[in-house]
Amino acid sequence: MAECRLQASRQRRTKAMTPAAGSAGRAAVPLLLCALLVPGGAYVLDDSDGLGREFDGIGAVSGGGATSRLLVNYPEPYRSQILDYLFKPNFGASLHILKVELGGDGQTTDGTEPSHMHYALDENYFRGYEWWLMKEAKKRNPNIILMGLPWSFPGWLGKGFNWPYVNLQLTAYYVMTWIVGAKHYHDLDIDYIGIWNERSFDINYIKVLRRMLNYQGLNQVKIIASDNLWEPISASMLLDPELLKAIDVIGAHYPGTRTMKDARLTKKKLWSSEDFSTLNNDVGAGCLGRILNQNYVNGYMTATIAWNLVASYYEQLPYGRCGLMTAQEPWSGHYAVEPPVWAAAHTTQFTQPGWYYLKTVGHLEKGGSYVALTDGLGNLTIIVETMSHKHSACIRPFLPYFNVSHQFATFLLKGSFSKIPELQVWYTRLGKPSKRFLFKQLDSLWLLDSGGAFTLELQEDELFTLTTLTTGGKGSYPQPPKSRPFPQVYTDDFDVDYPFFSEAPNFADQTGVFEYFTNIEDPGEHRFTLRQVLNQRPITWAADAYNTISVIGDYKCFVLQVQSDCKV
Repeated sequence: MAECRLQASRQRRTKAMTPAAGSAGRAAVPLLLCALLVPGGAYVLDDSDGLGREFDGIGAVSGGGATSRLLVNYPEPYRSQILDYLFKPNFGASLHILKVELGGDGQTTDGTEPSHMHYALDENYFRGYEWWLMKEAKKRNPNIILMGLPWSFPGWLGKGFNWPYVNLQLTAYYVMTWIVGAKHYHDLDIDYIGIWNERSFDINYIKVLRRMLNYQGLNQVKIIASDNLWEPISASMLLDPELLKAIDVIGAHYPGTRTMKDARLTKKKLWSSEDFSTLNNDVGAGCLGRILNQNYVNGYMTATIAWNLVASYYEQLPYGRCGLMTAQEPWSGHYAVEPPVWAAAHTTQFTQPGWYYLKTVGHLEKGGSYVALTDGLGNLTIIVETMSHKHSACIRPFLPYFNVSHQFATFLLKGSFSKIPELQVWYTRLGKPSKRFLFKQLDSLWLLDSGGAFTLELQEDELFTLTTLTTGGKGSYPQPPKSRPFPQVYTDDFDVDYPFFSEAPNFADQTGVFEYFTNIEDPGEHRFTLRQVLNQRPITWAADAYNTISVIGDYKCFVLQVQSDCKV
């Protein structure tokens, strides 16, 4: 099997390598022996003229909505293994950012997430599972960046209207209490807060929110807006100095790797604050590999956040398996580490927020792109992708046709990088199983006598990471249990005195919020129940049903016998 795409020159001379099949398992044919005569078309990586924009990280979304619902019900050790693949540094996806839904009781794609304030005088900072997830992420990576964003809002904020901006102070107070509660009850510091996912923003509300956060001593919490399109938020900021000052980051969704002039003119950080949203097969990995590079090359976006973190909801709900990995069977313990995890690792394991892009990044002559980042302390990471149109189309937006073909790419390290002696090499190739590699470490590349030059032979649908860091790793655990359907016989009497989570296992609320309830006045069979707790329609994000709904089980079952005891 051919598995070596790049190999060090043992004579310290720069060479380009190509795979050669053979029973020996490893073979390489040197094609380029001249180390010092660099072709005129070389891609120069240089920091002599300063650096580009600061890198803010790669992350994923839990929520929008209820996308992590089934994860909490996984038995150990499988639940911890899934979390390690997502958050543990130098192990799997190794994410830098976790963005969670600020639950608002409404349907937000794959279900509802409960609010911490169902009613005006109600506060409970232990509902749902996002608090738990943020703590688990912090446990694995104490430096992970935490973000919150509302999709829906509890109905009492609207005063009878389906609108969160009826009372600006009240809505800002509601969001502020979530941030304060995260710290007070869970010791979680929220770094960024959003406005209203993919819906209208209110300029005065953003200003009120900023002032309220400052008044509460939360000056360090940054505001990102508007989690929709580049406009009209960018133009509004240019016309309003107070608004410009209040907003720290402009976040756009599914930008197609492009920004707009007004957004760049604000001189604010530009993020793709929701992206990907694609089936997590090889095409999904190609989509992610392409946009992680080209969001900066084309649009100067310094963070990309994938929707969603983990496909941990019933697959028949909207956008099934559109997470970085799949964990939708807590009853069996089965999960799958999907290719997008390793596409993300090419960037996340070899960079950190606070690094800087080089100014010398761009497109390859025959398709694909390259970026380079540095920590300013001598470390350098280069990521090269050659994703084809066919194998990298994200679910949105429309991807104009482009061509990628076989090529040789010579890179020349200059400036402070010219004396780098060695680069570690990590490699992915997507496509046919016989030629497929996911995040494989190859032999290191020696540059001592090369004048800082090296050449890669590139095919379609490849990812290379070349880095001075030696800490990368492809984590693994024993195979999880085999997949099996939802149990044919399933019972739950909700007899739990002190439930760790507010929702009963495997129930996925679609309209309304169902929570464990202990009726202390009933010593009999109705003492422990599952109760729908909302008495008012939320400020909706999606088309919520007018009847409350929670789903459970195998949608393929056509012959069902259900026995329940309901009390109104």
